[in-house]
Amino acid sequence: MTNPRKADSAGEGPIISIRDIHKSFGEHRVLKGVDLEVEEGSTVVILGSSGSGKSVLMKHLIGLLKPDRGEVIVEGRDLGTLDKISLQEVRRGFGMVFQTAALFDSLTVYGNVSFPLREHFRRMPEEEIRERVNDKLALLGLLGHENKYPGELSGGMRKRVGLARAVVMEPKILLYDEPTTGLDPITSQDVNDMILEARDALNVTSVVISHDIGGAFKVATKLAVLYDGRIIAEGLPSTLRDHAHPHVQQFVEEWFSRH
Repeated sequence: MTNPRKADSAGEGPIISIRDIHKSFGEHRVLKGVDLEVEEGSTVVILGSSGSGKSVLMKHLIGLLKPDRGEVIVEGRDLGTLDKISLQEVRRGFGMVFQTAALFDSLTVYGNVSFPLREHFRRMPEEEIRERVNDKLALLGLLGHENKYPGELSGGMRKRVGLARAVVMEPKILLYDEPTTGLDPITSQDVNDMILEARDALNVTSVVISHDIGGAFKVATKLAVLYDGRIIAEGLPSTLRDHAHPHVQQFVEEWFSRH
């Protein structure tokens, strides 16, 4: 598979810049000044417990929410200043892998993966659709399963179909929403391997929101810990072991106590 982006794209500068983001819902302050940069080609895991604001932050990345204060810059464009058409253009550069895979039960694997192409490129020839879908199915080890329905697949395979659907539009940025939640350890390992495979094969930038520190240590090129509405620590996974913040220590000790 050819990819127009360079394999050494990491380090060329931030593709996403989150600057002093604040967001409240009524009296409830969720984000209290979040700053984070996502370098092109990197895999950034935003780690936090339930209710820490991870999902709210992710919705800001694709413009589903606007901050009360601060900026979200994607490839040099401030999402808060864009009109509807321009925002849709930016969103087409994202692929989303949902927590539950969110597949259409009535469609086969092939139908699910081809769906975005049929929706966005209504005049695309069927031969080109087939080529692009089969390319992504092969990449993710799904050839031979294209005529199966989601109900016939394991949890890990459904996640792979969800990823194939997310990358069939060849986005620059992949967002993963709690990719290992509710999965057994073996399936979680498969999903983490899948994230690494996609990174290496597609040279995409990935943002993963998770509370799974084991998976985070495996896939992240940078970890960011979200707590009480702020990023309280960020850096290489190996650098967080000795971080002074007690919440970070709690996460890390939980991981090292099991490994």
